[in-house]
Amino acid sequence: MKHILLVENHSIVRLATLFIIRDVLPSVTSWETDNFPDALDIVSAHRLDLILLDINLPDGEGFQMIGKIRRLQPDVPILVFSAVDEEIYAVHYLKAGANGFLSKTSSTQEIRSAIVAVLVNGRFVSEVVQQALLRSNLPSEARLNNPLSTLSLRELEVMDLLLQGKWTKEIATFLDITGSSVSTYKARIFEKLGVNTVIELYQRVAALRE
Repeated sequence: MKHILLVENHSIVRLATLFIIRDVLPSVTSWETDNFPDALDIVSAHRLDLILLDINLPDGEGFQMIGKIRRLQPDVPILVFSAVDEEIYAVHYLKAGANGFLSKTSSTQEIRSAIVAVLVNGRFVSEVVQQALLRSNLPSEARLNNPLSTLSLRELEVMDLLLQGKWTKEIATFLDITGSSVSTYKARIFEKLGVNTVIELYQRVAALRE
């Protein structure tokens, strides 16, 4: 019997995903939660075969969630399940230690395939992510068609927090870094995306994600 944890804060998505999990694995034991602290409690208490992790939780910690889970269960397969841009974010989550990245826009069949792939082979990489991985190994000049792809993992974290309206001190506390480091990352983001203010950043990112 497999033991699976689903971390997802939208009840309808959680219900639909659990239905697919139980269709693929009729004898599964599953836990579900809508927040990250409870997820850590479950990871601490139970040996798991798979975690489906939404990284857009209200109380989540972005890329750092994977590391915190790994400290409790180093070998547990983690399948990131998210609505963020697959082409931009997936490579960073894979490099951060995830076993796969699954878009919430995926078909039911692809969700089934991803669950089975991670359980059997320990890895799931969609065609979109395969192409993103190839591009990530190209010289930066070849990736300038979307400047978001030139941002580092930490720069993406800082950018997302800026877009949420967070101030430098708040970002520093959330990411456990210094205020000067946040300012440095902010300057790099502005330079790479060719903007001068957070308002311009919001407009630029919105245009790039269309």
